[in-house]
Amino acid sequence: MKAYSAKNIRNVAIFGHSGSGKTSFAEAILYKAGAIKRAGKREDKNTVMDFDDEEKRRQISIGTSVASCEWEGVKLNLIDTPGDFDFLGEVVQALRVADCGIVVIEAKDGVTVGAEKAVRFLQKRDIPFAIFINKLEDPSADFQKTMVDIRNHFGRDCTVMMLPYKEGNSYAGYVDILNRKSFAYDKDGVRHEVETPDNMKAEAERQYANLMEQVAESDDELMLKYFEEEPFTEEEIRQGLKNRMSGGYMIPVWTGSSLNRKGIRFMMNRLLDNMPSAEEHAPISAVKPDGSTEEIKADSNGPLAAFVFKTIADPFVGKISLLRVYSGTLKPNMTLWNANKETEERGSALSVMLGKNQINVDKLEAGDIGALTKLNVTLTGDTLCEKSHPLVLPRIVYPDAPLKMAIYPVNKGDEDKIAQGLTKLEEEDPTVSYFLDPETKEMVVQGLGELQLDVICSKLKSKYNVEAKLEEPKVPFRETIRKKVKVQGKHKKQSGGHGQYGDVWVEFEPADTDGMIFEEKVFGGAVPKNFFPAVEKGLEEARQEGPLEGYPVVGFKATLVDGSYHDVDSSELAFKIAASLAFKNAMEEAQPVLLEPIYKVEVHIPEELMGDIMGDLNKRRGRILGIDSKSGMSVVTAEVPLVEMLRYATDLRAMTQGQGWYNMEFATYQEKYE
Repeated sequence: MKAYSAKNIRNVAIFGHSGSGKTSFAEAILYKAGAIKRAGKREDKNTVMDFDDEEKRRQISIGTSVASCEWEGVKLNLIDTPGDFDFLGEVVQALRVADCGIVVIEAKDGVTVGAEKAVRFLQKRDIPFAIFINKLEDPSADFQKTMVDIRNHFGRDCTVMMLPYKEGNSYAGYVDILNRKSFAYDKDGVRHEVETPDNMKAEAERQYANLMEQVAESDDELMLKYFEEEPFTEEEIRQGLKNRMSGGYMIPVWTGSSLNRKGIRFMMNRLLDNMPSAEEHAPISAVKPDGSTEEIKADSNGPLAAFVFKTIADPFVGKISLLRVYSGTLKPNMTLWNANKETEERGSALSVMLGKNQINVDKLEAGDIGALTKLNVTLTGDTLCEKSHPLVLPRIVYPDAPLKMAIYPVNKGDEDKIAQGLTKLEEEDPTVSYFLDPETKEMVVQGLGELQLDVICSKLKSKYNVEAKLEEPKVPFRETIRKKVKVQGKHKKQSGGHGQYGDVWVEFEPADTDGMIFEEKVFGGAVPKNFFPAVEKGLEEARQEGPLEGYPVVGFKATLVDGSYHDVDSSELAFKIAASLAFKNAMEEAQPVLLEPIYKVEVHIPEELMGDIMGDLNKRRGRILGIDSKSGMSVVTAEVPLVEMLRYATDLRAMTQGQGWYNMEFATYQEKYE
């Protein structure tokens, strides 16, 4: 594949709800462009984009994949994203490098939560996008109903550019609104120009008028021309529509059937005509070593700045780093500078991707997307540049990963193998992390949802030959006391030779502390000062295992007030044991109680679901702190016991059909109650 300049590159991300047909949509484009000889099907497990073994087994996309093709002298870099919310991190990666997007919506289901989320992400980042109404071959497909649903959700600027029509229950053809032409498909799926059906003419003219309104609204002079009923030139129409789309004011609506590859050619041509090129990507601020910034634009002769947006761990090839060249020209075997790690990297083979397949290229110019293999230290989010001109591009901001699960080996002794595998999988998916909980001694893996973590376990087995199982993590409870007591702890032992003697009186009382406060108020040398540290150490060790359920005891003050010693038999060990006996005696009298960790939780949900969410939080023994509004969503803030939140990621998704999300952080410990 030859090198393309930025003005002839379209970086197109494909979004939509799971099952909307995104992968078959990408497959249809690749087939039409001649990049593949046969369009695959998900059920046949032979699509270009879903090449991972887990994707084939589950028949869903779980990772962002890239495929490049050429169409009418323009290079299309297609970035296919997963529709399941557990893999939202993959969507964020695609948004980082896309210049435009296509949201795929099923004609029979209308606007789904996945489509709503995709549109919200695109609009938040000012990325122009179009909507493709898919699966018009379905007998229950209803274009008009879907179009009403789209406009209800996304506004009147959703503008029809191709009007489909049926014969019986089958998708027969469409009207090209802009060019006022109609096309029908024969039994072999070949497109032919035909006369516009009589029952479509009035609607076609109405939609044409909508398009001309969009052109008029793109420029004051064109608006004046429109009011004076002067016709627009072809160039004015082309540029006017592009300006409206690029500015996010107009959302074009295309239609078709990716399965039968109908409407795909029209959509590809509009993609070239109306969507922004890589050259038109807004300049991006890069940080220089001195902390100053430099504006980077798509200039092949500019300083090299390539951003790694995804890492693939291939068992045969090794590590594959997918990247976008924002500036300069990248060539094979270059000596590169990783500005984040401040170390040199030796680039090897340079390629463009066709799913899992790599096609070697001589260079990638600014604006293009490709891949380097076998980089040593470079990870997702790193910037590759020249050592003489170091630059750091903004990193990807990933969603919080709220779900934590304990991960155990099926076979004892495989803990290290699990840790090694998780380290590799973290490189592929930065929303996944793991750590060893110092309190519960469990290895905990953290992610966006149960499906994602289940996939992680499957990959551990298939890629790293280690079986793992997931369990709810242990909750790190605490214990404390509610009553002030004064107790004695005495250790006396005689066994020939030197004996052991330590005697202490200690007052225990509740205190506002996360641990233990130790003081001494001994008079007259009843306990020599050199034994004070041993008493404190004995109490500190004893409090690590409380009397109720063995959790650490916190929130108390221990004051050494009296005791006795023996000139010969007293020792640090004896006073340490005496202190632990005093602690044990105190716990029998001081009314110990269990404390549970309380977390501050922020739940983001649509306003209409606020009542349900607040009711659910109350059932979880939560205390509502406030209600706010952010970015069009209601935000409920509450304090909730951690034990009630262990499966909240899954429960919230079910309650909100995937529209809600949350984050949480530790707040305090409180007395446990039912």
